[in-house]
Amino acid sequence: MKKVIIACVCIFIIIIMIIISLNYNSTKNYSNEEEQENIINEENNVENIEIQETKKEIQIYDIEEGYLTVPYNENADKHNYNWDKLDISQSKYLYNDELYETKFGIDVSSFQKNVDWNKLKKEGVDFAFIRLGYRGYGEAGKLVIDSMFEKHAKQANENGIDIGIYFFSQAITKEEAIEEAKFVLKNIEDKNITYPICFDLEKIKYDSARTDNLTPEEITEIAIAFCEEIKKAGYTPLIYGNSKTFTTRMKLEMLNDYQKWYADYQTKPLYPYEFLFWQYTEEGKINGIDGNVDFNLQFIPK
Repeated sequence: MKKVIIACVCIFIIIIMIIISLNYNSTKNYSNEEEQENIINEENNVENIEIQETKKEIQIYDIEEGYLTVPYNENADKHNYNWDKLDISQSKYLYNDELYETKFGIDVSSFQKNVDWNKLKKEGVDFAFIRLGYRGYGEAGKLVIDSMFEKHAKQANENGIDIGIYFFSQAITKEEAIEEAKFVLKNIEDKNITYPICFDLEKIKYDSARTDNLTPEEITEIAIAFCEEIKKAGYTPLIYGNSKTFTTRMKLEMLNDYQKWYADYQTKPLYPYEFLFWQYTEEGKINGIDGNVDFNLQFIPK
């Protein structure tokens, strides 16, 4: 009987030891799994932090080249438009939310010769940017008045359409930019200019140009020189560009103090940076103009 009791006690002790061993291994395995999960989470957190700290690139859409990945500019002002509030049901876009409403406008040059400004007024055109002139993109860089400027400006004024000016620049120095601004100011002395005066430096298509080798810093300084000269005369300066121009050909963070006129023909621009005017198509059709014309929206804070 005594031997039976001893045997039972031994068996009981062995069972207890087995249970303890199993619990220990289970706890150890759980601890290892938990440790591995913590390591993975820490790695993911580090990765996410690195992405947040280095939000280096964004996708934009360029009128000529399509989708592009460009550096993200943290120091450039951003817009707060809500594209869900954009009405594109008609060719004349409308935008209205709790912060902004819009006006509709066009931009014209010698490419639009047959313009009936009375009809445009009746069609709801609120404003027009008229090209005053341009600098030749060849070596000489001659300043030229647009052949339709006088007629367009006179008739737009007579029909109660607000007028802004743009000048197609090919300045390669700040001094030339100031020269262009003074050229503009001289030729608007007797005009009723109620909208901004715009600096427009574009990449010349299908040909070489005197501005081809300018750096983004140089182009930005040239734009600022033009704008400051316009501002000194009491007018509001404006800078025109598309997504590629503003993100790769200029230092946008240096231009926060100036209004922008942005060209993008998508219905919901990916471009995140601030702009006041939006040129949303170059193929607009409207009663009063033969052929295509650029359509624009002006965003007006409420």
